[in-house]
Amino acid sequence: MPTTHGPAPTTRATPQRGVRIGVDVGTVRVGVALSDPDGILATPVTTLARHPDSRPAAGDPDVEAVADLVSQHAAVGVVVGLPRSLSGDEGPAAAAARTYAAVVAARIAPVWVRLVDERLTSVDAHRTLRESGLAGRRQRAVVDQAAAVLILQTALDTERSTGSPPGERVRPGRRKPRTKGTRP
Repeated sequence: MPTTHGPAPTTRATPQRGVRIGVDVGTVRVGVALSDPDGILATPVTTLARHPDSRPAAGDPDVEAVADLVSQHAAVGVVVGLPRSLSGDEGPAAAAARTYAAVVAARIAPVWVRLVDERLTSVDAHRTLRESGLAGRRQRAVVDQAAAVLILQTALDTERSTGSPPGERVRPGRRKPRTKGTRP
């Protein structure tokens, strides 16, 4: 009767293959990054202007642009940065990111959306751009993309090292339909 020696082999889920999109939600702009199909490297894509109303809704140009990128690249998922304070608390910016993620999730279902901690990504993006010689107004144009790259790259690295999806899953909520010219 054969015997096995040593610990039993561990099984770890293989990350799903496919493009992922990273999103850095701000009050004025949305930075977007894209991964390669193997989920190894995040690269900047675009910076979108946010709809002037602070409450996102399906049909807003920035939400539709994210949905178009998901479709165009056949993305398997979207990672949205969740801005927490250094203590881990969530404030108004985190609530806004959660709302934005829920709207995107409802718009792109069944493609998954996950929220990942983005503490200090904007600070890191500003520092990296400044160190590269890009400063001032030119930096503003790409800092949101750089933050989206950092958010997505952290998520990709976490997924590869753990074999599990990063952050928390966003479930598309049922939202009241918006009537033309008003926002709920």
